[in-house]
Amino acid sequence: MRQIILDTETTGIEPKAGHRIIEIGCVEMINRRLTGNNYHQYIQPEREVPQEAIEIHGITNEFLADKPLFAAIADDFLAFIKGAELIIHNAAFDIGFINHEFKQLDSRFTDIRDYCSVVDTLAMARKKHPGQKNNLNALCKRYFIDNSKRELHGALLDSEILADVYLIMTGGQSKLLLDSSVDDDGGSNSENVIHRLDTHRVKLRIVRSTEDELKAHEDQLAIMDKKSGGNVVWLRPPDPGSE
Repeated sequence: MRQIILDTETTGIEPKAGHRIIEIGCVEMINRRLTGNNYHQYIQPEREVPQEAIEIHGITNEFLADKPLFAAIADDFLAFIKGAELIIHNAAFDIGFINHEFKQLDSRFTDIRDYCSVVDTLAMARKKHPGQKNNLNALCKRYFIDNSKRELHGALLDSEILADVYLIMTGGQSKLLLDSSVDDDGGSNSENVIHRLDTHRVKLRIVRSTEDELKAHEDQLAIMDKKSGGNVVWLRPPDPGSE
């Protein structure tokens, strides 16, 4: 299964107001494993980038001055994503901009959904975590994903981070703990989740007990041991024959 995690940066929020795409970042994933075959392109938008947009993504007019127009990269971009399942956070935004860019070209380019299926991770997150913040930063915090390099928005970096978020959202520790069934490749689901957590840079937070918590735990074990007549197994010395 080929999936493309995609993100764009733009000059503003509304294509109907003349705003354009200035950056596209795509990360390829096959069978839930990142391949390293990415697509990344800056684009000259044929208009000024407003200062308020520059403050979000840091992409200046001077930087974009010598970059290609969308028309020059459209064929390569479409060839990269064609036939894949697109994973996008707030898909309506990015799809709206890409379709707007396609409409500026000839009739060979139609709606992007004619070439790809689309999964919106924002809609997934809202269903999974109703009533909570579900932007990319909030999801990284919720899933203990390191996004410390995300000082500014960037299409390729955000796509890489979203890949981690998507894998956690659709795999998760519940499979690691509860499902040891065998998958189609002959390996257990738990082994695959361990591989994904290791391969895709997910940093899980380690929470250690405080001294007060350890003392309270020991006191509780002592109470249980007294009530059970000395039969609390956690307080028994290990059986040498069990090793």
